[in-house]
Amino acid sequence: MQIATSLFYDRSAKAMNTLSKQADALQTQISSGIKFTAPSSDSAAYQRLAGLARDAVDDKAYAANLTTAASVLKQSDTTLSAITAQLQRVSELTVQARNGTLSGDARKAIGVEIAGIVDTIASLANVKDLRGQPIFGGADGGPAAVKQPDGSYALAATSVSPIPVGDGASVQANESASRVLRADGKDTLAVLSAIATALQAESYDPAALDTALDDLSAASEQVSSIQASLGARASRVDLETARLKDVAVDREDTRQSIEGTDITTAITELQKTMTILSATQASFSKLSALSLFDYLR
Repeated sequence: MQIATSLFYDRSAKAMNTLSKQADALQTQISSGIKFTAPSSDSAAYQRLAGLARDAVDDKAYAANLTTAASVLKQSDTTLSAITAQLQRVSELTVQARNGTLSGDARKAIGVEIAGIVDTIASLANVKDLRGQPIFGGADGGPAAVKQPDGSYALAATSVSPIPVGDGASVQANESASRVLRADGKDTLAVLSAIATALQAESYDPAALDTALDDLSAASEQVSSIQASLGARASRVDLETARLKDVAVDREDTRQSIEGTDITTAITELQKTMTILSATQASFSKLSALSLFDYLR
């Protein structure tokens, strides 16, 4: 059987070229730790990896939102605790003022202190969160409590939009000032202002404080109720944050199983390929060196 010289060279060159490419690919896989060098290597695997990458990007955004939500919820809780403390102080002062043993000046001084507490609570409601919005402000980013010309306060009635924390899931990280500072249909700041005004009046009428303690109790209960609700949301945020971390670990394991190079297997395959390539090169060199006399022996 006769084999054309050109065919012999073509077949040998093609075999060595294929083996060289295989060796190069294996070396790249070993050095990079990545099994695929192009989508054409495994289109199904590349589609799966692309999906994992999209999920990772989405979850990264959700994780950032969860961090924001946790911070706002914590600040809201701290602020509500401060408001509760102020309401407790007003209750203590009101009890003192109602016992009938205070002098007129002492009573008026208590009224002045309570009037100051009204402004303090309004300032607490207007404290800004990390987004630069009042902690209990409205959806438009405006103040939570705005002082009017008559000394009263207008309260934000609509909460800031919920924060997206998952696919179709969100969390309301705060409440509006109206929700926090209204109890049983009464404006808490207006109730406090009325107490302060009554105590500072020249003709003090104890009857003006008949419902004061009940109103203050309702106001405190409303703040506590809001605080408990925010605490439940904070727990949910913690759980969702932990879930995302677990999902990220599982996703990385999946990605590694699809894309990662099995170093031991790759090194073994490289050694085998190099051995075959060396043998092929040696055979080609030996055969191509044969003369016509060698064939005729």
